[in-house]
Amino acid sequence: RERVRAMFYHAYEHYLESAFPYDELRPLTCDGQDTWGSFSLTLIDALDTLLILGNVSEFQRVVSVLQEGVDFDIDVNASVFETNIRVVGGLLSAHLLSKKAGVEVEAGWPCSGPLLRMAEEAARKLLPAFQTPTGMPYGTVNLLHGVNAGETPVTCTAGIGTFIVEFATLSHLTGDPVFEDVARKALKALWKNRSEIGLVGNHIDVVTAKWVAQDAGIGAGVDSYFEYLVKGAILLQDRELMSMFLEYNKAIKNYTKFDDWYLWVQMYKGTVSMPVFQSLEAYWPGLQSLIGDVDNAMRTFLNYYTVWKQFGGLPEFYNIPQGYTVDKREGYPLRPELIESAMYLYRATRDPTLLELGRDAVESIEKISKVDCGFATIKDLRDHRLDNRMESFFLAETVKYLYLLFDPDNFIHNDGSVFDVVITPYGECVLNAGGYVFNTEAHPIDPAALHCCRKRKEEQWEVEDLMREFYSLKKNKKFTFKRASDHGEGESAKDPEDATSEKGGEKRNSKKSSHSLLSCPSQSFNSKLAVLGQVFLDNT
Repeated sequence: RERVRAMFYHAYEHYLESAFPYDELRPLTCDGQDTWGSFSLTLIDALDTLLILGNVSEFQRVVSVLQEGVDFDIDVNASVFETNIRVVGGLLSAHLLSKKAGVEVEAGWPCSGPLLRMAEEAARKLLPAFQTPTGMPYGTVNLLHGVNAGETPVTCTAGIGTFIVEFATLSHLTGDPVFEDVARKALKALWKNRSEIGLVGNHIDVVTAKWVAQDAGIGAGVDSYFEYLVKGAILLQDRELMSMFLEYNKAIKNYTKFDDWYLWVQMYKGTVSMPVFQSLEAYWPGLQSLIGDVDNAMRTFLNYYTVWKQFGGLPEFYNIPQGYTVDKREGYPLRPELIESAMYLYRATRDPTLLELGRDAVESIEKISKVDCGFATIKDLRDHRLDNRMESFFLAETVKYLYLLFDPDNFIHNDGSVFDVVITPYGECVLNAGGYVFNTEAHPIDPAALHCCRKRKEEQWEVEDLMREFYSLKKNKKFTFKRASDHGEGESAKDPEDATSEKGGEKRNSKKSSHSLLSCPSQSFNSKLAVLGQVFLDNT
């Protein structure tokens, strides 16, 4: 753990010294470059890692630097996907961790705050990309002018389906539903356009919904779409998203899985198109662990680990039958995915093999890629030539997951035994109780925060009705409650256990006796009145 901490500071301090305010450090020439849009990206990406390492003073300093220095009103063409996962995700995570880091927060926090406003501003710059006939977004947007005339309509699947975690969080915190709405519409458009055998391809035309690249797999171009169906389902307690993933999971096992490897197949026929393992696929065992499929996850993880041991890193592409790298894809840009899976699986199994992978990763990265000014991308794992780049995800993800693998007592691993209670304008809410959901750039989102800023009219009306009836009790001893449906019950008032699902016109009602929040069954007042879990018996 201490070696990982030292790795972080070696890279971080050289970024500040040689590259800030550029996006990324160039470690071989000790200078900086803008890559994804000129946001001081490495600083935003590394912010929550600082807190996970326990450095509250630097976290506070960086928060004030970002507030003064980052401007999204710039004439820059930015990747919609990358800006969302790195900038919006990084700012949201830092916003929700601010109080824990000792930052003076506003009275309305977590429903308001400077970092939340920055995240919202960045996300609003991305919204023009979603204005397509299908609801699937363009891949690139100009932050000042919106989508450029002549912009290609071809976007990768992940670039369409990787918004729900950040955008739903934004909608819940700000009260503006537009973000979650566009993210859901895009997810559902991909689902609607899956093939008859249940697979999605790699790239699609967002105007016509025609598949341009028809390779189906779990790796590059598709990966985080599947990840966000699972994480969105967990974050939002959303059964529909989870059932979509489980359907895909069946098709993936049927058509792409061979001996605990996953290959690429033609999306309509299921025939193998590339017998290749990509380093980006190494997130999959971690994702399997999130749905409880730990045995399959471990078997696949061990396959991937053999590749790591062969090269001291994961090449971008690995030809499975030949057992070697693929031409022009021999590099390792210090990606986190295998370490991420090790961190999840270690939480699930405590298998010491996973710690060995962590140790091997520390050894490899220090031995091969450490240079005077940071850590350099490995251009070729066969001869260990380096490239003059240190991606921001090295500090956001690789180092973070390594540290969390070796730090079982970190606050991120909280099991709910400790928590904070915060008073918001909408009542009390619990925060920092654990269960963090990492976005695909390893920015942890506190799922409890999504319940802090509810200002649903339906609930407000019901409370008002109850209060009115309470005060008119003396005049009128007999009355019944209004049901929530009188007001058109909002989704926030639904109990996931009590959901009514409609499929093919069929209605299925869960027969549990629990009722939605604030929608009590009709009964006389003096038998019982229950509001938000507080029971008032008739002698009170």
